[in-house]
Amino acid sequence: MPTIISVNASAIYISIIALLALFLAYRVVQFRLGKGVDIGDDGSAEFQTAIRVHANLVEWAPITLLLLLVSELLGANNYFLHVAGIAFVVARIAHAYGMTIAVGGGNKGRFYGTLVSWIVLIVLAVSNVLMVAGVF
Repeated sequence: MPTIISVNASAIYISIIALLALFLAYRVVQFRLGKGVDIGDDGSAEFQTAIRVHANLVEWAPITLLLLLVSELLGANNYFLHVAGIAFVVARIAHAYGMTIAVGGGNKGRFYGTLVSWIVLIVLAVSNVLMVAGVF
């Protein structure tokens, strides 16, 4: 019988980000239905922003969540996993909200959402390498 490995922490944050991605995709669909546009953005700044907010999450979430899962599989501390997961979720919500209210422009939500997302990705990547190397 195979050994079952617990990935509870990763499962929580992967699921939360999946729901966020679905919500952001729904916003794009609402624009499409409201404007009758199947492809493209009809030149609307709000529509372009909704598309980019969703796309940005889809661009950054997979690698970060994969790093979180690998970290958990490598035996990272549960506290570390939850801090990384919570920070990433909050950062992605801040980024999406900030980008939406600024209609694609810059603001603190977008800036700090990006910054924290990148920090989480870097910390997970480096810690995984250090765990594999036996440093942790």
